Amino acid sequence: MNNQSNSNSNKPTHEVRLGVIKAAVWKNEGENGPRYNVKFSRLYREGNQWRTTESFGRDDLLLLAKVADQAHSWICSGHTEEAAAA
Repeated sequence: MNNQSNSNSNKPTHEVRLGVIKAAVWKNEGENGPRYNVKFSRLYREGNQWRTTESFGRDDLLLLAKVADQAHSWICSGHTEEAAAA
């Protein structure tokens, strides 16, 4: 499992990766506070190059659900910290 937090605005706020399935969490500031969007991708090899796709096969779905759950948990824990700070 690989979890990363990034502060660069051109990179996701947070990433969750299990195997070849990855979730990139993006933070968008709005009038009512931050909103989070998540983009899911799957890594695969084509020849000697790694590529990504947003298409998932039957065997990817359980891992996709686990990555989605971890991304959801991270977002919810962030909202709790922001609410406590206010």
